[in-house]
Amino acid sequence: MADTIRTTCPYCGVGCGVVAQSGDDGWSVRGDPDHPANFGRLCVKGAALAETIGLEGRLLHPEWGGKPVAWDAALDMVADKFSAAVAEHGPDSVAFYVSGQLLTEDYYVANKLMKGFIGSGNIDTNSRLCMSSTVAGHVRAFGSDTVPGCYEDIEQADLVVLVGSNAAWCHPVIFQRLLAEKTRRPELRIVVVDPRRTATAECADLHLALRPGSDAILFNGLLAHLKGEEAEVECGVPLDQIVTFFSWFAETEKTVTLWSQGINQSSSGTDKVDAIINCHLQTGRIGRPGMGPFSLTGQPNAMGGREVGGLANMLAAHMGFDEASIDRVGRFWDSPRVATKPGLKAVDLFKAVKDGRIKALWVMATNPAVSLPEADLVRDAMAACDFVVLSDCEADTDSARLAHLRLPALAWGEKDGTVTNSERRISRQRPFLAPPGEAKPDWWIMSQVARRMGFGAAFAYESAADIFAEHCRLTAFENGGSRDLDLGGLIGVDYEALAPIQWPVRRPGEGTARMFGNGRFYHPDGKARMIAVEPRRPAAVADEALPLILNTGRSRDQWHTMTRTGRSPRLAAHAPEPVLSIHPADAIRFGLTDNGLARLGGRRASAVLRVALDAGLRRGEVFAPIHWTDRTASGAVVGMLIDAAVDPYSGQPELKHAPVMVEPYAAGWHGVMLSRSPVELPRDFYWSKAAGKSHSIWRIAGAEGQDWPVTARDWLGGDGEWIEFLDPNRGHYRAARLVDGRLEGVLFIFRWATDFSPDWVAAAFGRAAIAGDERATLVAGAPPGGDRGSDKTVCACFSVGLAAIRTAIRDNGLTSAAQVGALLKAGTNCGSCVPEIRAILAEERAEKVA
Repeated sequence: MADTIRTTCPYCGVGCGVVAQSGDDGWSVRGDPDHPANFGRLCVKGAALAETIGLEGRLLHPEWGGKPVAWDAALDMVADKFSAAVAEHGPDSVAFYVSGQLLTEDYYVANKLMKGFIGSGNIDTNSRLCMSSTVAGHVRAFGSDTVPGCYEDIEQADLVVLVGSNAAWCHPVIFQRLLAEKTRRPELRIVVVDPRRTATAECADLHLALRPGSDAILFNGLLAHLKGEEAEVECGVPLDQIVTFFSWFAETEKTVTLWSQGINQSSSGTDKVDAIINCHLQTGRIGRPGMGPFSLTGQPNAMGGREVGGLANMLAAHMGFDEASIDRVGRFWDSPRVATKPGLKAVDLFKAVKDGRIKALWVMATNPAVSLPEADLVRDAMAACDFVVLSDCEADTDSARLAHLRLPALAWGEKDGTVTNSERRISRQRPFLAPPGEAKPDWWIMSQVARRMGFGAAFAYESAADIFAEHCRLTAFENGGSRDLDLGGLIGVDYEALAPIQWPVRRPGEGTARMFGNGRFYHPDGKARMIAVEPRRPAAVADEALPLILNTGRSRDQWHTMTRTGRSPRLAAHAPEPVLSIHPADAIRFGLTDNGLARLGGRRASAVLRVALDAGLRRGEVFAPIHWTDRTASGAVVGMLIDAAVDPYSGQPELKHAPVMVEPYAAGWHGVMLSRSPVELPRDFYWSKAAGKSHSIWRIAGAEGQDWPVTARDWLGGDGEWIEFLDPNRGHYRAARLVDGRLEGVLFIFRWATDFSPDWVAAAFGRAAIAGDERATLVAGAPPGGDRGSDKTVCACFSVGLAAIRTAIRDNGLTSAAQVGALLKAGTNCGSCVPEIRAILAEERAEKVA
């Protein structure tokens, strides 16, 4: 295998190019300067990819009931179970739940097997949770699921409107391209429409902190304004701000509107998408440079999944379940049993699992026991299912624990295929690591099952290139310009040398940057449709028992359920615990303190999270991240707090608006534990787990005291040398365990929550042995000299802490984020921390004035 491999990042829908390079210390990762999505820039998650490719925790062999089983036996079992269910109960008694983490080739085989040969529409994807409202909105407006524009439009616009998108954290490279253009052209205006004052909003010329769920009211009002009509716009935003926004939009031809999950994840998400598109259609701002409605996709290959039919309501190659398409796809696949109707969408699919209609379920590359709404009921459903098979690269996830059969799949760095990003750009994901253990490509696993089910001739693939070639032929089959997705120009392409290119590709080497510039759309009459939108309130509202509204989303440096990012100490440093963000006034109202703990309750479940005061939130609203699981926290799965209300058109759940209550979590003790070895903690007190360089770090708290010397040995192991300090009067206990002079674990217990930093002890885990005169300092938590290490990490790319930034500002009179970057490098890589650095500068200015 070559020493340098060009591949693609596996995180968000930006689709950044990555260069993996082998060296004396293993593989390193940097941005690909020649990739048109990122031109060499990576966010902190992408920059830390090399830290996540180790084999610890990997699923390396097929397992039945937790015990190894041969591949042949495992594949026979899947084929037998699915075939038996179909034979006895019909094709709709089985289902696949797949993922935007799959490559297009994997997705293609999964869809072909389920819809083409099993004969059911029951394949859906976790992309249902992130962009299906956009798909439905596109289809209603354009007649096809077509993203009209490209990333260059964002840089060529004179007005960029971000709606429900914290791009500074969730699509950092695109946001940095926007900010770089703002620096070049200060007259470029940025408007952010979001209930929260996020890192993205901090960089805006205008922030509209609208009432949650009122986006359609705002854009209906804008549409009326553009038509010269009068409209009352009541969405919780001051009138003068609305007037400014409407005026800017009306007078600025080159306008791009970007949106993401704040629009999509709603019980009226499709209407919100079309309310935005209506404004662009009304003004003709679509299909030309510097303008257009633009959805920022959440996952690396959500777009590729849409192309091949990974959603239950699509057939294949952007074809639906109309009679002509069913006939066309059936003839192309040479299958007499193509599904004739859409299958169950994600939420309904798991309800069907729960009530026994689905007898066999195959989950691929995703963690529905955490990510879906009503995650507690999803777990009940999986536990009750007759047969659950899960293909994944991780051995222990919340969903894996509910599977009967686990199949080891390849991970990023090992996989071979393609992905498509938010601007319709297809890129190669190339392997640079050898397959570990018995892990196999997802497409290979499914093809082997298909052969055992009697469909061998249709699944005789030898490589991902074979599958891609078939996918390209299907997109071009009887197309003639009638469908937007056409890869005819890639038929026969050199797959290994395939360069990034935007579809449609109707002729070799000729991609397409923009769509609809000719005024032709994909409805039968060639025209677009403006959709009449009647704004609807969110499905659930706050009441006396649940007086707050919970908004959920991503934190800056983590991804989905942290099976990959959770391996990186650098990514854990910025936010090592699940956090509940709350307005200071609400914190007072409910008796919460900054950095304390809170119990967040929904209708069926609760979670315990660390409190962070955030004046950027509207009163009555709180925010919590989606990433923590039962593997990384004692109780922080926010999906359990959310009811499964869905959009009637897209089936996308309302993940941004859940009524909750909050109360203080009363803790009689607090602590920090570090251990080189795995530790299984009980769930009757609070804990969260984060990665260290050669150990894990737990933050813990509980109501009832413990016999700490006994508990410490129970958690960390009883053998070896123990150094302990116990002060019963102050409620302090500190202990360190060493084996042959090497530090194996430490435990620090305090009566009150402290800002104790474990950095010194963490560094000691990297040493082969601790000298005798240093051992006593372990239980002090400080090295000789008393330097306890850094504080809160602000810049994860370069590990720059808050104290260092404050000191640099004060000592050097710094007044800008650029000056901080020049001195400390903070904010000069992915730029995700720049808004936080600006906030620190503002705080320092305020303190100086005071």
